[in-house]
Amino acid sequence: MWVYEKKLQYPVRVSKCDPHMAKLLMEQYGGADGELAAALRYLNQRYTIPDKVIGVLNDIGTEEFAHLEMIATMIYKLTKDASVEQLKAAGLGEHYAAHDRALFYENAGGVPFTAAYIQAKGDPIADLYEDIAAEEKARATYQWLIDLTDDVDLQDSLKFLREREIIHSLRFRESVEILKGERDRKKVF
Repeated sequence: MWVYEKKLQYPVRVSKCDPHMAKLLMEQYGGADGELAAALRYLNQRYTIPDKVIGVLNDIGTEEFAHLEMIATMIYKLTKDASVEQLKAAGLGEHYAAHDRALFYENAGGVPFTAAYIQAKGDPIADLYEDIAAEEKARATYQWLIDLTDDVDLQDSLKFLREREIIHSLRFRESVEILKGERDRKKVF
């Protein structure tokens, strides 16, 4: 089922050590609208979605794990050469005290990831609208992260991720229309 290739979906390069930017990127690592929440949401929802659109949730959910890996790589590269003093100055002193330089699923404010971030209503159309909203929130967050860094290499990877959020939103919108068509033919889910 899986072919392992030690390569990111898109190259991640950073121009400088920047622990503060790493802290901000944690929002997309372990935050409510981040990549982990999206991956888990979509892969969970696929069990109660009609077969006509199950592949969309499966494919996008799997891709979100690739995005999570990209974010983890960015955070690692931005902090690997940072001194403890730089980590403290960037607001990562508490993180360092608890985890050293290890990645941990938390948001930019240091709040640990929780399953409360994951939505699943069981109604296919309601769930897909939730997914569209999740993708649009992630797109907005990526734009704000792009605005917060002057590292053009990092911006390049963040722009790739922002564009993937747009594509995912479009795929979910198409899935809604497919299911609306089915609903209008008086089928019951």
